[in-house]
Parts: sequence; C-alpha cells; structure tokens
Amino acid sequence: MGVVTSRAATSRAATPPKQDRSRATRQRLLESAVACLAERGWSGSTVSVVAEHAGVSRGAAQHHFPTREDLFTAAVEYVAEERSTALRAITPAGRAEAVAALVDLYTGPLFRAALHLWVAASNEPQLGGRVAELEGRVGREAHRMAVELLGADESRPGVRETVQGLLDMARGLGLATLLKDDGARRERVVAQWTRMVDEALG
Repeated sequence: MGVVTSRAATSRAATPPKQDRSRATRQRLLESAVACLAERGWSGSTVSVVAEHAGVSRGAAQHHFPTREDLFTAAVEYVAEERSTALRAITPAGRAEAVAALVDLYTGPLFRAALHLWVAASNEPQLGGRVAELEGRVGREAHRMAVELLGADESRPGVRETVQGLLDMARGLGLATLLKDDGARRERVVAQWTRMVDEALG
C-alpha cells in the first residue's frame, strides 16, 4: 500500500499542475499566433492554423481564446511586450553595435508579425485601437532606448530628429525585408547610417 501511495505521489509530482499546463498552452498559442502571422500573414492565420502550429486542439485554443479577435488581440499585446523585452536586452559595445542592434529589431520575425498586425488592424476594428495604443508605447520606448544606447543629447538641435530618422530607416529596412532579404545592401545602409549618426551626435 505504501509503495502504491508513493508511486501515486511521484506521478502527481511529475505532472505539472493544471494551472501551469493552462499557462503553457496559452503561451504556445500566442507564440504560434506570432509565428503564423510572420509566415502566413493575417488571411492565412486562422485559429485552426494557429492551434495546429501550437500542437493543441482547436477546442483547447478556443477555451483560451473564444474568437479569432480574442486570440490576435492577445497576440498584439504579446508582440508589444516581446519587442519591449528585446529592446531592454540590447547591450551593445559602442554606437556601431547599437545601430546594428536597433536595425535587427526591425528586421526580425517579431517586427514582421507586427507589420501583419498593422495591416490587419487597418481592416479589423476590433484590433485597430489596441494595435495603435501598443505600437505607440513600443515606439516611445524604442526612441528612449535608442537615445540611451547611442549616448544622444537631445537638448542639441537636430539630435532628436537624427535618432528618429534612424528608427524610421530601420522600419523601412524591415518593410523591404518582407519582399527580399538583401543582407549585403542592408549592411551598406547600416554602415552609412552609423557614420551619419556619429557625425550628428559627435
């Protein structure tokens, strides 16, 4: 009897609590929603597609997110938080690395997913307000972090515009990457912007 009890206790200990499993499933669904958006765009990212990508049933997906709008509204928040986390994780050595790291944020899968969310938000009223709100927050944080990483003094004329121009350029490269990932061209553009930033910031 003692052995059976011990085995049962071991089995319970090896099985994650229901609440933890539920959180893990939700996390997988959000990660899959982002991946599907980056790979398939809005029209190809249905709840069924996301559930299959996450390795869960459609019913399990709908338990967490009853509608497609629920899923992708949560994905908007997830993408915004992940982009903010990525910004805070940048630890470059010098301005050249800082510029390259900022550009990388706008040419990776998280930014591609954000682009698809922007497009979807323009046609989906349920997403529009939330996307605009969170994108504004991420944009402000990106600017603040860029100022810090570049050692920029925005009290000097033209410095704020230089930082914003760098971020706008990075977004443009992110858009271009959707059509063609031209790494060699991007390197040349980033090198030129690094020289311009150095000259402008002193």
